[in-house]
Amino acid sequence: MKRVLAGCVAVLMLTGGVAHAEPARAIAWAACPDDPEGECGTLSVPLDWAKPRGERIDLAIARHQATDPARRLGVLVVDPGGPGGSAAEFALSGLFSAEVRARFDIVGIDQRGTGGSLAIRCADLLPGGPSIHPGDEAGFKALLKHNRDVLAKCRDRSGPVFDHADGATVAQDMDAARRALGERKISYFGLSYGTVFGQAYAERFGRNLRAMVLDSVVDHSADLLRFVGDRAAASDDAFREFEKWCGSSTDCSVHGQDVRQAWEAALVRADAGPGGRQELLDNMYFALRGPDWLYAADLIAGTPSFRSQAFEPNYGSVRLATVCQDFSLRLDTYREYQRMRADELRRSPILRGSFLGHDEATACAGIAGRPANSPHRLDIGDAPKIMVINSKYDPTTPHAWAVNIKKQAPRNTALLTYEGWGHIAYPRSACTRSNVDNYLLGLTTPAVSCPAALQR
Repeated sequence: MKRVLAGCVAVLMLTGGVAHAEPARAIAWAACPDDPEGECGTLSVPLDWAKPRGERIDLAIARHQATDPARRLGVLVVDPGGPGGSAAEFALSGLFSAEVRARFDIVGIDQRGTGGSLAIRCADLLPGGPSIHPGDEAGFKALLKHNRDVLAKCRDRSGPVFDHADGATVAQDMDAARRALGERKISYFGLSYGTVFGQAYAERFGRNLRAMVLDSVVDHSADLLRFVGDRAAASDDAFREFEKWCGSSTDCSVHGQDVRQAWEAALVRADAGPGGRQELLDNMYFALRGPDWLYAADLIAGTPSFRSQAFEPNYGSVRLATVCQDFSLRLDTYREYQRMRADELRRSPILRGSFLGHDEATACAGIAGRPANSPHRLDIGDAPKIMVINSKYDPTTPHAWAVNIKKQAPRNTALLTYEGWGHIAYPRSACTRSNVDNYLLGLTTPAVSCPAALQR
């Protein structure tokens, strides 16, 4: 997507708690060449918000202007999560209803290190490393050495943005966009990892929020064991739901069999295959995340058709600069790894742990120092009522995380549970869509739950 140079954006300088604003810099918008309905530009921000008069960088930004300007409610900033997804492209997508598109300018800012914002691209450094399931001290030390080598090379290749891409920094960029757009308040819609950015914004700039939706929430208070273990438990819960469906539906290719026994037999067969057991476990995670229960059944039967199981293009690279700086995933000794792994297996005897949680924790193993945006209890006392929505059976962002967000901020959060399956709740049903839309449009407190839609 073509970007054009921006004008200036207001910079908020915090000195001793007092705010000082530099002269505002407006965004220079131009038509997006690959989307005639969208406008593209760049947002100029400080590389390091602790040095607001220092080096600056340009972030890609795009917007779809409200189709009914006379009824315009303001700006809705959106982020698809990942990390690594392009928010600028997401803002121009067709996810949102016609009424939301009519009433809001929908704006997406590519997070630092993604899309058109100095993308961190180190995927070629990742293959060929040692197992992320080390069986002894030597294997763990090899993993640490590999990680540190990748980190050093990726930082050198990416430049200084690598050390300034955590969630709190993204929140500062979001508020810079608000000021550049001339808005007193904004609304926000974050999916998955975009909810980390949303939480950071609500904590720091709650008074600048009109509304916020956190869909499939990542609990920023989670420590290492919860970061991995909660996902592991949710993965097994999702499998049990698939198991129930398989017992009742003749569409399931292992219908009539003991599904759990068939799964264990499939794992044994996979041990002799080229991808091994771990490939089958990983593919089952993606099947449950969809969910795609027909594919899950075919995996067990040994007759799966090809499915693309890719994350965002630079997820593997940008997580080193973002996830590893937003969470305390600091595995420095084999003993620490063993403790994490034992807890993971205890909570997930069926799936043998969490594909995503384990993968991210081991990718961050060996990184030195405290995270730039350390996990902590949510503090959003200045924010308006925030809507949290989550599927009950989501192996990626467990429902337990959404419940914990509600517990941490009971006064100004409202939790809507989609009583079904899969990652990302908003598009699941008319009920989830209407509740989110009504909240965004009229600040209506959402329902407590939406029934599950039929699933195959």
